[in-house]
Amino acid sequence: MKFPLKLNLSMAAYLAKKAWRGERRFPLVLMLEPLHACNLACKGCGRIREYASTRDRRLGLEECLEAAAVCEAPVVSISGGEPLLHPEIDAVVRGLCRMGRHVYLCTNGLELAAFVERNVPHRSLFLNVHLDGMAELHDRRAGKEGVFGIATEAIRRAKSKGFRVTTNTTVYKTTSNMELAGLFEYLGALGVDGFFVSPGFHYGVLDNEDFLDKSEIQERFQSLDPILRRYRLFSTPMYLEFLRGVRHYSCAPWGTVTRNPQGWKAPCYLITDRHYADYRSLMDSVDWERYRRGKDPRCAQCMMHSGFEPAAVFALGTCWKDVARIILWNVR
Repeated sequence: MKFPLKLNLSMAAYLAKKAWRGERRFPLVLMLEPLHACNLACKGCGRIREYASTRDRRLGLEECLEAAAVCEAPVVSISGGEPLLHPEIDAVVRGLCRMGRHVYLCTNGLELAAFVERNVPHRSLFLNVHLDGMAELHDRRAGKEGVFGIATEAIRRAKSKGFRVTTNTTVYKTTSNMELAGLFEYLGALGVDGFFVSPGFHYGVLDNEDFLDKSEIQERFQSLDPILRRYRLFSTPMYLEFLRGVRHYSCAPWGTVTRNPQGWKAPCYLITDRHYADYRSLMDSVDWERYRRGKDPRCAQCMMHSGFEPAAVFALGTCWKDVARIILWNVR
């Protein structure tokens, strides 16, 4: 089973509760950024540039747990910055797990071995390591030699201790299909539990010629389909079909909400127009339809999982065939 039974039951109960209350917009995932500091300067990352002036700020333990409590989303993805640089990250992870949240701890892997040595596995914790290719390509994109080796050795150690480990890979123009196949083969041999993939695209923060536009994303993922079918993808089949242009979804930007040291980030994980002081103000004040319908020019090339994976989940209730399909996909 790709996702633990407890996670599936938690998500089903959460969706049922929201439907019973008649709520139209609610998050499935809390993207928790406890700090903006990072020990890398990856070429495809907008965070280190967008938050250059606030890299010394961070959320305290209680602020992190309060964010999860008021948001209620069953899944918490801890990102950043590099979250393993946070001095209270162990307590944050343990606290969220005690709250019954399902935690994805997203990391570049440089500090992962130390985290693994001082902690024990938990059934609600996934370690999610960002790797964009094999050693030469990944290190070049990370801007530092040796990152791939450090990260994969930490993965090896984490698996030996019984941690669940996934990886997240961004696909760029210059990422070859052979590179991705080699990466997934290598990681599979390390015992990685599954892989997330998403396209790299331009959203107005970075000037990067390696980003894909929407038509290029669709063409690329069509060509990748025979390769991706061979591996244990944690990206849902509905989202992958969306990336191939087989399905159409309107973005659900409220499906993933972000809390960071500046507040509740609006309107979405990538685009920043303002930060709200509290969760309720975020949900009640943003003109969600503007972004849902792609009326903002920054949304033009977006096929980001943070908005479209939730859209695919919300659409499940309209098609029982898709419900059956997602159940079968999860148990394989």
